[in-house]
Amino acid sequence: VEVNDMSLEDYIAVKPKVAVYMPHTAGRYQAKRFRKAQCPIAERLSCSLMMHGRNNGKKLMTNRIVKHTFDIIHLLTDQNPIQILVDAVINSGPREDATRIGSAGVVRRQAVDVSPLRRVNQAIWLLTTGAREAAFRNIKTLPECLADELINAAKGSSNSYAIK
Repeated sequence: VEVNDMSLEDYIAVKPKVAVYMPHTAGRYQAKRFRKAQCPIAERLSCSLMMHGRNNGKKLMTNRIVKHTFDIIHLLTDQNPIQILVDAVINSGPREDATRIGSAGVVRRQAVDVSPLRRVNQAIWLLTTGAREAAFRNIKTLPECLADELINAAKGSSNSYAIK
């Protein structure tokens, strides 16, 4: 598994040291600033799926979703699903953003560069949100939608919610 973006190398945890069989390490990755960068990327995806009240804390459910997603990705592309996930995260993180600079009630937008960790966080959030919205009120299951989202984002296709 290769991280092709040099700036995100330290923030996408896919090295053999952090490779885990299950995306459920029960590590305390939120205890300290920047420690979540050491969290395996599949586990971060799994944690990001546990959103919207009714899904809070259901990590075993999201692990099953991630496992099915990776199976689907492998069947569709014949590539390593982790590599597809890494490419999707690299492609869908924003490189530039606009911040609000305001003094005395006048608010102006100013273009700023995005830090690598925020790029990874934002990318994971965008990917899971896109999959969640695609699966909502739809016949397609969440793993299928997430697989589509990841494959499209890895290709850089504009069909992906995260790339848009």
